[in-house]
Amino acid sequence: MLETLMNLVRQQAGSAITNNTAIPGDKHDDAVQAVSGGILSGLQQQAQGGGIGNLIGMLTGNSGAQQEVNQGVQKTVQESLFQKLGISPQVAMSIAAAVVPVVLSKLSQKAQDPNDQSVHTNDVVGSLTGGKDWMSMAQAAMADGKLDVSDLMRIMGNSGGSNTQTQPKQQSGGGLGDMLGGLFK
Repeated sequence: MLETLMNLVRQQAGSAITNNTAIPGDKHDDAVQAVSGGILSGLQQQAQGGGIGNLIGMLTGNSGAQQEVNQGVQKTVQESLFQKLGISPQVAMSIAAAVVPVVLSKLSQKAQDPNDQSVHTNDVVGSLTGGKDWMSMAQAAMADGKLDVSDLMRIMGNSGGSNTQTQPKQQSGGGLGDMLGGLFK
């Protein structure tokens, strides 16, 4: 996924990075890497910090979700640029504001395009959440047409695939908090 992000950032770098006098010519590749890494890190923070719904919404074309994800990712990219390149916070902010929305939009378009095999929503979410096939697990859990706490508990207790049978509630240690905590590790 990082390679896909780097390619998208390179394609969109334009005046924000390559024509920006605040970034020396020999630092353009470093800036692309900082932006790409910042976007990936920001997406991971979204996935692990309770924003998985917004992330999936962004990848499926929900503009409100995309705006939410965009705001969080821009902050991460700003910090990455500032820390890795030592540029001013204002320049870092302008680069993040120019590049992140376009890259996330392109990523969303790729995920929605059935003819583009480079990005799949399930693969993106899986890479950001530790490789679990959350889409299949959620679809199986929602076989009855709704998602409720018992469905979430089944998902959290089932790390090897989907389980469509209802099982009795079993307590094992830390309860629901520990199970939901596993979602964001």
